[in-house]
Order: sequence, then C-alpha cells, then structure tokens
Amino acid sequence: MAHAKLAALAVLVVIVLHGSTRALAIDQMPATMTLNGFERGEGEPAECDGQYHNNNEMLAALSTRWYAGGIRCQKMISIRNTQNGRTVQARVVDECDSRHGCKDNIVDTSVAVWNALGLDTNIGEVPVTWSDS
Repeated sequence: MAHAKLAALAVLVVIVLHGSTRALAIDQMPATMTLNGFERGEGEPAECDGQYHNNNEMLAALSTRWYAGGIRCQKMISIRNTQNGRTVQARVVDECDSRHGCKDNIVDTSVAVWNALGLDTNIGEVPVTWSDS
C-alpha cells in the first residue's frame, strides 16, 4: 500500500511540474528587439553556457523576467517582425539583465536575426513579438 501511495504521489508531482512549465509558455508577446554582440570583445560570455557565440548564428538574450532564471536556455524562440510579418527562429543563450540597465521588454538579438528579418541594424530598436517554439 505504501508503494502505491508513493507511486501516485510521484505521478502527481510530474503532472504538476509539467503543467507549471507549460504555464510559462509565451505566445506572441510584444517586445522591443535590440542588437547585441555575442562574440568575444563585445561583452561578457553568454549566461546560459559561459561561452561566446558567433554573431552569424540566430541568437537571442531575453529580459530577466522572460529569461526566468535560465528556463529558456538553449531553447528556440520565434521572433516576428511586426512591420513586415517575417518570422525567424533564434536560440536563447543569454539574459539581458533588467537589474543592470536592460528594460524588461527586450529581446536582444544577433546581427543574423536582424538580417533574416530584413532589418537595418542602424535602426537600433524595432517592435516585435516573440513566442516559445
């Protein structure tokens, strides 16, 4: 009987944890996209893995509240340019730390993301939406 109760409790914990992870899923969240450099010499290594990354890769850093303690590390997100409708996938590798100057609505991306969305990097900030993939 004790084993059956433990098994039932384990199943319940798995269901609750799975449900809480799903509750964090984001779909078409309005944000401001900014340009970030992920290579050595352009700032600190990425928060997710402590590494530098090539700016030709589709990369993103999320504001602290969306970074959520690393829950999105190495996961893909969809970023949609609200001006032309283009959508791309980018991998979350870093946090844009809202406690140290980053606004709380930022998707900070590599030049590759800007290029794929058909944007001029000289603009600096553009409205986008983003979603968990």
